[in-house]
Amino acid sequence: MSNFETALGTLPQQDAAPWCVLDTAFGAGGRFLETWHNWLLADHRPRVLHYVALCTVPPSAEQLNQQAVAKPALAALTQELSRHWHGLLPGFHRFLLAQGQVILTLCVGEPLALLRAQRLQADHIELCMPESMPTDEHWFLKAIAQCCRRGARLTLHALTPMQRMQVRTGLGSLGFQMESIASNEVATGLTCGGVFHPPWQLKKSRSVSGSAPLPVQRCAVIGAGLAGASVADALARRGWQVTVLDQARAAAMGASGLPVGLLAPHVSADDCALSRLSRAGVRLMLQQVAQHLQINQDWAPSGVFERQIGGTPKCPTTWATQSQAWSTQGYPQGHENLGAGLWHGIGAWVKPAALVRAWLSQPGITFQENTQIDGMNCVNGVWQLVNPLGELVCEAERVVFANACGAFELLEKMKHSALLNQGIEPCLPSKMGMRGLLSWQWHSTEPSHRFPPFPVNGSGSMIPFIPVDQGLAWFMGSTYQPDSQPERHDMDNHRQNWLHLSQLLEPLSRDVAECFNTGAVQTWKGTRCITRDRLPVVGALDTSEQPSLWICAGMGSRGLSFSVLCAELLAAQMGGEPWPVEARLARSLQALRS
Repeated sequence: MSNFETALGTLPQQDAAPWCVLDTAFGAGGRFLETWHNWLLADHRPRVLHYVALCTVPPSAEQLNQQAVAKPALAALTQELSRHWHGLLPGFHRFLLAQGQVILTLCVGEPLALLRAQRLQADHIELCMPESMPTDEHWFLKAIAQCCRRGARLTLHALTPMQRMQVRTGLGSLGFQMESIASNEVATGLTCGGVFHPPWQLKKSRSVSGSAPLPVQRCAVIGAGLAGASVADALARRGWQVTVLDQARAAAMGASGLPVGLLAPHVSADDCALSRLSRAGVRLMLQQVAQHLQINQDWAPSGVFERQIGGTPKCPTTWATQSQAWSTQGYPQGHENLGAGLWHGIGAWVKPAALVRAWLSQPGITFQENTQIDGMNCVNGVWQLVNPLGELVCEAERVVFANACGAFELLEKMKHSALLNQGIEPCLPSKMGMRGLLSWQWHSTEPSHRFPPFPVNGSGSMIPFIPVDQGLAWFMGSTYQPDSQPERHDMDNHRQNWLHLSQLLEPLSRDVAECFNTGAVQTWKGTRCITRDRLPVVGALDTSEQPSLWICAGMGSRGLSFSVLCAELLAAQMGGEPWPVEARLARSLQALRS
């Protein structure tokens, strides 16, 4: 038996339910790195290890790397984690490590508030109390108990004998059966253990998502864009057998077929929910593109300059120094001519279709193109998906609608047939389709010196020097037009893109004016799905204990920022796992919020 198995008790077999550790004091990360290392060495381990850690002030990357100095076996793990160790503002930060099999959720802030923002049921607790007993000790310990499964083991660290007695008494009143120091084999110094086994029945309201964790089975995902492919990848990493269905001849043929898009955080003076969610999503997406895509070919960490037009956006005045990794007021050194704006140092350009294809190629995922879903029936707990001819194309215990506007339309069509027969009548936020046209052209042999070396956005986006089959190209756009209106002529849309470019980079707009005026620019068009409040819809389509129908759609123009975050949230809700963001933020994405 490995050290990991000894420390955390008897673990489930490989491919079983995720194992969750809650650590109330991350410190310099040593305990997490040791747990990760021991997970790698364990003969029997869960498929996914969740490690949720609290800290009031996160360690620096240098402090993190010091763990490898003391124990060289941790060097590779520390290096993998420190690559993404930036911008750790108050809130939740998720790291997908070891190809997504080890998931660290670092929670920065006041400990009691962080515990109350959790949606998790831990299998093991590493409980570190401060040297002086806090005045809210009872509520802190009660919040710990709220985060435990029945049978969860607890290790209590670093207390004086008097403090340890006080905390042990408090834990005992909350349902923990505490072990004596003499009988605790892992006890050293001031460490002791216990098991959460209250003599009362636990409330169903303790469930992570309001529903019981779903068994790992088959799942059909309708839609092969960023939303559907990211959901498929998140579920497959957890052991699901996923079939992705799309009516197009290939993946990413809708809005996710955008030739290139920008990955940059949304910034607002009040740091609104959209801004905080976008940072969480950008962090996760950066991890995914670094893992799956070829740098400087399919993506590049170029940074993004956002022009302030009309005085906005502005960074929050309360931001700490950690925020500078995300966004700073001003322009990159040597580019004073760009005008007022924000520099997003972690910004990047990404080719979405390349990422979609990479996700769909992962083990456990089957992709069926040219497959239109026209209806569904549930027979003995299994959904049968049929095409317009009534032919069966797929069977699965769970279904995720991830086909943008098509998800809403298919659900509306089913509202008075299969769904009503199941007692389900989804009430989703209103949505609309938003057409967009992107203008692009290959660079000449001597491109204008007025092209910036990095993307610029703020009134549309100019993305220069993107490798394509014929060389390097620039992209400008895109336009916005509700699909309820008669579609504008392409030349009118190109003209709008040129007007936006003149606001962003007026000298460059003069250099490329002839290209726009003569119609020499190339065209890419697509339609995004936008909800009323401009936030995605994620979650179950009914409130039963074992929901079978789910949705992940409505990402608008922020599919690159939101897709991985929404997929992680949906997978966490399906599997009863820790959520990637605070519960209050997650509720703003709730599918049935209207």
